[in-house]
Amino acid sequence: MVSQLSEAVLDVIADALADKGYVSLADAIPTCVTQALLEKMQTAALNEFRPAAIGRGIEQQLNPEIRSDVISWLDASQQPDSAYLALMAQLKDGLNRRLFMGLFDYESHYAVYRPGAFYRKHLDALKGSQNRILSTVCFLNPHWQAEHKGELVLFDEAGTELQRIAPKMGTLVIFLSEQFPHEVRETLAVRNSIAGWFRVSNSVHGF
Repeated sequence: MVSQLSEAVLDVIADALADKGYVSLADAIPTCVTQALLEKMQTAALNEFRPAAIGRGIEQQLNPEIRSDVISWLDASQQPDSAYLALMAQLKDGLNRRLFMGLFDYESHYAVYRPGAFYRKHLDALKGSQNRILSTVCFLNPHWQAEHKGELVLFDEAGTELQRIAPKMGTLVIFLSEQFPHEVRETLAVRNSIAGWFRVSNSVHGF
């Protein structure tokens, strides 16, 4: 499965991140990749997905009042995971060339929000922590309708809503992890996505 992000798409993403710090692009990921990712999610055994936790390290805990999706981490040794991760590697390299961000490592997981599921407003990284620098969300929901709800909502640091994004198939959302609180509104239909985060190398910041 060979695909790539065009230089034009990388230019659009870099310009938007430099200008606003976030961007939402329809059909950014090639259809052959998104379709294969969706098929894998739909055929996965139930025991491959686990309730998602909040927090990191020893502070990690389950709290269904804050987050109620189930997740499964991507595996670089398997298709179509490796095809998607290759695209994210292209994104990393493209943004490092254009914006000198020092993006280094990437982790990502599939996320399934069953009807009634949500994720309350949160930040993906604490400011200055450098554990997550850039967040990505790829949606895998064909025929999504407005009445299904389940939007991803981005806020500024003051709590003002910036953008409400329907989780339509192939849409890719990218934003600075430390700057934009966001939430997943309660969904009324099964909602599939891949969430991911780029980190920077410690050496870039002299640690």
